[in-house]
Amino acid sequence: MRILLQFPEGLKQKALELARKYEGEGHEVFLSASPCYGACDLALDEARWIEADKIVHVGHSRFLSKDVGIPVEYIPYYVDIEIDSLEAVLPYIKSYKNIALATTVQHIHQFEEMKSFFERNGKKVFAEQGERAMERGQVLGCDAGAIKKVEGKVDAVVFVGSGIFHPLAIDVKKPVFVFNPYTKKVSDISADRERLKKLRKGAITKAFSCKKFAVLLSTKPGQFNLPQALWAKKELKKRGYECMILVANEFDPMAVGNFMAFDCLINTACPRIADDQEKFGKPLLNIAMLKELFEIADSAKS
Repeated sequence: MRILLQFPEGLKQKALELARKYEGEGHEVFLSASPCYGACDLALDEARWIEADKIVHVGHSRFLSKDVGIPVEYIPYYVDIEIDSLEAVLPYIKSYKNIALATTVQHIHQFEEMKSFFERNGKKVFAEQGERAMERGQVLGCDAGAIKKVEGKVDAVVFVGSGIFHPLAIDVKKPVFVFNPYTKKVSDISADRERLKKLRKGAITKAFSCKKFAVLLSTKPGQFNLPQALWAKKELKKRGYECMILVANEFDPMAVGNFMAFDCLINTACPRIADDQEKFGKPLLNIAMLKELFEIADSAKS
């Protein structure tokens, strides 16, 4: 069997190890060298060009339910944490009885152990399954439904994982505490969340003075949203703006910036692209932000 192995950036150092395993089983192995940002980002073009029989996507759980024309095997990459190290979180949540618990796919296999730890320490723990995430308590960069669904029942949120990319997706009006299982440190990301909100509000404000819009349409299988892009273009043109749709697998700020005529960008791909709008040098709005712009503008006219 001809197999294309695909890894996210943080796991590419494991590629040769797994490639040897498959070759030892008699398979012909290729490695995808393209950037990979998640389970939404399958290396379909590479697989088609080499006529692969299967993609083995390492590091994430299943994201797409639709048929993509080639079999895809998802192999999550699990990392154990020391459950007792969660004691570092307790001083931060001592005044909160009900907490929501969340983590990434790397630690989701220990979710019940984490939940039991906090319950043994007097907490009532809540979590659900998100819209796209496959497991209860699992948060993706684009899906924090596991926490959003229980927001009304909890006083605070505890997220277990490294970095702030995933916890910043948790858009709730409750304190969010992040426990890094590698450094054993706890942080309150309130300041980061406020900075992100101000960044998005600032982009909407700047968009009021824009006249020429570019709608970004990604061809990544888990981010492709043609109906949304067409809707955005239709609504913008209806309001008298000039608008075109830009199509790409990956939106590089420099390449997009070469379309100098456009003064505002509308993102229909990964919603977290909007968090990097400073790199694009012009307002970058998600669809929800565009709708907010329309609501404000329409109410101002009435």
